[in-house]
Amino acid sequence: MGVPAFFRWLSRKYASIIVHCVEEKGKECNGVRIPVDTTKPNPNEVEFDNLYLDMNGIIHPCTHPEDKAAPKNEDEMMVAIFEYIDRLYNIVRPRRVLYMAIDGVAPRAKMNQQRSRRFRASKEGVELVEEKQRITEEILGRGGYVAPDEIKERFDSNCITPGTEFMDNLAQCLRYYVADRLSNDPGWKNITVLLSDASVPGEGEHKIMDYIRRQRAQPNHDPNTHHCLCGADADLIMLGLATHEPNFTIIREEFKPNKPRPCALCGQIGHEIKDCQGTPREKKGEHDEFADSMPVSEQEFIFIRLCVLREYLARELTMASLPFPFDFERSIDDWVFMCFFVGNDFLPHLPSLEIREGAIDRLVTIYKDVVHKTGGYLTENGYVNLERVELIMQAVGVAEDNIFKKRKEDDQGFKRRMKDKRRRMKAEQQRGPAHMTTGQFAPQALGRRDRPEAVQNARHQAFDMRMQHNKVRRADAAQSLKASIKNGGNSSAGPSADNKGVKRKAEDSDSEPEPEDDVRRQPWTAN
Repeated sequence: MGVPAFFRWLSRKYASIIVHCVEEKGKECNGVRIPVDTTKPNPNEVEFDNLYLDMNGIIHPCTHPEDKAAPKNEDEMMVAIFEYIDRLYNIVRPRRVLYMAIDGVAPRAKMNQQRSRRFRASKEGVELVEEKQRITEEILGRGGYVAPDEIKERFDSNCITPGTEFMDNLAQCLRYYVADRLSNDPGWKNITVLLSDASVPGEGEHKIMDYIRRQRAQPNHDPNTHHCLCGADADLIMLGLATHEPNFTIIREEFKPNKPRPCALCGQIGHEIKDCQGTPREKKGEHDEFADSMPVSEQEFIFIRLCVLREYLARELTMASLPFPFDFERSIDDWVFMCFFVGNDFLPHLPSLEIREGAIDRLVTIYKDVVHKTGGYLTENGYVNLERVELIMQAVGVAEDNIFKKRKEDDQGFKRRMKDKRRRMKAEQQRGPAHMTTGQFAPQALGRRDRPEAVQNARHQAFDMRMQHNKVRRADAAQSLKASIKNGGNSSAGPSADNKGVKRKAEDSDSEPEPEDDVRRQPWTAN
């Protein structure tokens, strides 16, 4: 799952770390598809040595895609996974190692999150089936048309978990796929392929990081090895920085917001299932010859260059006049550790720290202010110095009251603006314009050819308009006062004369009871 909103914040602040991938497409000659020659130099003008695939980020979009029709059976799922890997291999073109890691049994700290996610997925699946049945009955009841649903078993995404039959079949298919590519594809000739299936415990990204650390510990390790990791989780960026490899790149699909999704009932794009009218599907082709063809995904890929991000962080974390020698690699470890406070898969985030509110920038500022008091770095070789972290937490606690106050003011301001907007829209619907001008400024009927009456004295005309407007306002105020007196002194009656004597609804009330925040955090001290 990664860290929510982290990638969006990072890509906006450090825009140069994002590069669009250049991808060569296969050609067709006389009806025969010619694959891309991956032995040629990489079109992205960089040669990668190792490619690591976090397979769960590939399995999920291939087995139950959100932007196209789902595969009909397991065979089509496996073919879609193979095509996805081929596409990634075509873009990256590794020269030494291809490492494919499937999630095994997760650590205990993440099991609660996984269980809640799977229970929710199962519950939402049952609710979707019930909603489809209800809407189908409504459409058929009013004489609409609903295409007959294909008789197939709904794929349960909870099958993508260690120990299931689906994962065992997937591992066997991947072994066949690798053997076929090593035998027939020249681009795979000189590389080493490693497959870690679901029988090996640990998450896929952690298996990959463990492999990279083991390679770094080898005496013949090349420090200029260029790594490329495929995955959509934002925490992969932190894991890549934690390896301290100078050449590390992450490849992922480009996120496009507001992407249309097909209707779950009729499969057409442009409406949701609750708005489905049961209209027949449009023909695909002159004779509907493309009816059963699966749409090709044109999702583009991007590179996240961690080497450029390291340069940004070097400029931001460099501090002068330190009581100890500055070490950039250890400051990177501290930066990754502080990002844990905004939450990840294993730890809940602090309620006062939200990435959308600039929490990471605030943490960096506090870190640079407090580092002179700590006398050293927060982490060392994977161990945390709690006494130094306590100073950071105390500084965060000082700023918490202002953060919560500002958050409450913003929330109240938003509610007030929405109330004013609803009140204005309701008033405009219930009554016409406040006053009607006369003379040259009076509205004329369409098609009228006679000219309006000319203004004899512009100053007098403007005075009359102001007086008429004030008269309408005084009348509205009088009606509001009468309605208030009639309601027993309740001033929540509307200002409009059309609403006299009618109490406003609860949602239109200006004075909603807001619970007071009496929480005062106590200073934390280490035992």
